[in-house]
Amino acid sequence: MALSISAVVLFAIIVFILIKKSGLKAGHAVVCVLLGFYLASSSIAPTIQELTTNVAGMIGGIKF
Repeated sequence: MALSISAVVLFAIIVFILIKKSGLKAGHAVVCVLLGFYLASSSIAPTIQELTTNVAGMIGGIKF
């Protein structure tokens, strides 16, 4: 069975859990979101995209 989930949804769930369980404050989460927006418009964005694509491919290739 293959499961496909958007990275945005996955990260949103992780941030929600961190806010509820680990004491991450909402202000910190907002700063992280803003950092993501600024990184997306920077020159390092293609490198980050390639890295996440490669990691997702490696995870997808694991056979259980």
